[in-house]
Amino acid sequence: MAVQLRKIIRLMESFAPPELAESWDNSGLLLGNPDDEIQSAMVTLDVTMENVDYAAHHNIDLIISHHPVIFNKLAAIRTDTYDGRLLQKLLVHHIAVYSAHTNWDSAEGGVNDILAEQIGLKDVEGLIPVKQEALYKFVVYVPSSYEDIVRQALGEAGAGFIGKYSHCMFSVAGEGQFKPLAGTHPFIGAINRLEKTAEIRVETIIPESRLSLVVSAVKMVHPYEEPAFDIYPMVNKGKTYALGRIGSLNEPEETRIVLRKIKRILHIQILSYAGNESLPIKKIALCGGAGASFLKQAKQAGADLYLTGDVKYHEAQEAVKLGMVIADGGHFGTERPSMVVLLQRLQAASIERNWEVVWKEDSTSCDIFKHC
Repeated sequence: MAVQLRKIIRLMESFAPPELAESWDNSGLLLGNPDDEIQSAMVTLDVTMENVDYAAHHNIDLIISHHPVIFNKLAAIRTDTYDGRLLQKLLVHHIAVYSAHTNWDSAEGGVNDILAEQIGLKDVEGLIPVKQEALYKFVVYVPSSYEDIVRQALGEAGAGFIGKYSHCMFSVAGEGQFKPLAGTHPFIGAINRLEKTAEIRVETIIPESRLSLVVSAVKMVHPYEEPAFDIYPMVNKGKTYALGRIGSLNEPEETRIVLRKIKRILHIQILSYAGNESLPIKKIALCGGAGASFLKQAKQAGADLYLTGDVKYHEAQEAVKLGMVIADGGHFGTERPSMVVLLQRLQAASIERNWEVVWKEDSTSCDIFKHC
């Protein structure tokens, strides 16, 4: 059975929270209707004429891309241009497009975490902080014997995380008071009669990104017609999200050995680099895509080697001056690994949810650059 696109969007937002997108970015549902029924979907780095043709031929309903198919503001859609024809073809064949761009770059488990894991880095940290998540204290009052049901709903919705501990909550018993007025359907008590009942105060901590989900989850399981709850902003902050990552190898290794390993992992033909080849490599910073502008931050963080894509000549010169090695794995080469993993996660999540969605990898996907 097909699944509504809005459900897939919610799943994607759990992998790449939309609030992590840069202000200049254009991530999200860029083409299509959230109520569309999706039976088949494809994951790709870029939306191109080749993979749209493939999608149309194989009756694919949705393309999930990293790079937005619509990036700059559209003044016109002219079919005498490549972009215009591309959008026309998507519309004619009723193919929706959802893009997760800079939010997938910064997300936990996103572009850069996947790259760091595949290279084998340990003690990985963010390189360029972009957002610190706000935290809220959530307090709800529950009739006795229903507190465990509400606690479970809170935990499943993402409340109660403190570091590597989940379902962190505090409860205390008390007495609730209320008077049901005309038109209500009270779970306890009678119309126009003051009621006092034993209640449990349950409180927990919620990151901003999960706030609406938690409120909805509590309302679904709470026995009261009008659940009483409070939400307090907190001074202490939650997770820090960042572009790029920095981590360490188990042991220092020769530069050429590390570079050959990276080349093999990325499945690329050429890995360009600049810097001191005699330098032993222990600490590696990385940023998938075009991240050469973060070179100095990588050096300040203690990196011996910085891996990114789209490195310019003078940026490579700067790395040499800083006494470090910079490696250019290409824009495609440093970002594509994350799309392979994203596809696997979407497949696993669909099975877990009993969604009958066929997920496909983009078989046409390749680097725009060729080598001779």
